[in-house]
Amino acid sequence: MTSRHILLAYQLLTGLSDTSTGLLLLAAPALTLHLMRLQAPAAALPYLSYIGAFVLSTGLACFYGALLTARPHFTARLETVWLLTALTRASVALFVVIQVTTGALPSGWLTVAASDGALALLQFIGLTRGWLRDEPK
Repeated sequence: MTSRHILLAYQLLTGLSDTSTGLLLLAAPALTLHLMRLQAPAAALPYLSYIGAFVLSTGLACFYGALLTARPHFTARLETVWLLTALTRASVALFVVIQVTTGALPSGWLTVAASDGALALLQFIGLTRGWLRDEPK
């Protein structure tokens, strides 16, 4: 498997994960939390649905990044996708960690922080090391 195939698979997997989660949060936030084994007060569900729009946009950005992997001359655009989605993920991870630490969210939410934090870190490392620029042209 070439590095271009790995990059495409990464973009598709992150795109599928965030797009599906975002759509589920928009349409059925209570079900989505249940599937994620998380809890939130019923009064928070409309806000979680609203957050789904942002999760969806991150997923769609990842799918756009998947389209860019087939076009090596669009590397700068893919780097922009990685930077913006990594900033979004890092912000979410930091927010969730702070909310869990202060007791505003239960510890189960740390799975969200861990996954978003890990993907953000991976993308920041990749950007710093030029992984996207090193792709065969």
